Amino acid sequence: MITQTPPLPPVDTLLVVDVQSAFVTGDGAVPDAARLVDRTAGLIARARAAGALVVHIQNDGPPGGEDEPHTPGWELHHPVEPGPAEVVLRKPHDDGFRDTGLGDLLAGRGTRAVAVCGVMSEMCVQATARAALERGYRVVVPHDAHATQDCPAVPGVADTVPAAVVSRVAAYALGSDAEVTVPAAEVTFAPSHPAGAVRGSAT
Repeated sequence: MITQTPPLPPVDTLLVVDVQSAFVTGDGAVPDAARLVDRTAGLIARARAAGALVVHIQNDGPPGGEDEPHTPGWELHHPVEPGPAEVVLRKPHDDGFRDTGLGDLLAGRGTRAVAVCGVMSEMCVQATARAALERGYRVVVPHDAHATQDCPAVPGVADTVPAAVVSRVAAYALGSDAEVTVPAAEVTFAPSHPAGAVRGSAT
């Protein structure tokens, strides 16, 4: 008898971390960037259709960096549909919650569960997902919707670590509380509701 795995409960918030031109186009793009942006685009489309909160988190890099603010590499790759359920939030650190309004935003929207996607797996994606866990949110990190660069070799210490391995280890390092083996295609969304609103109410 074949048993089917029950579908995962939906999430009400999507965090799209640092999907910026410098990281997904040109010479600095992560390996297989086309796959990554296909997965993140799909997540965004389904979250919008469900009425979930979509937060595009945009990293402000240092002067001269590839993601220095207001340079071509800093621009978001995916078009944004501004509105109460889709916002852009800039951040100065790996952790999307640190020194930003993300915590207040999620609290105000009544967020219960987040899906986290984007780049880089072992830096901003992991740091933001870990911060969400620490705040008590259910966290889903689709295994095929985050990416990074190869970890370069260090002579006498270690060989090059392929990007796919770095991404896998970064996700698993979040521990058993995060859901890190689900593919993006299996993530479903539900509407977010501002804190204090009665779920199911038409007002």
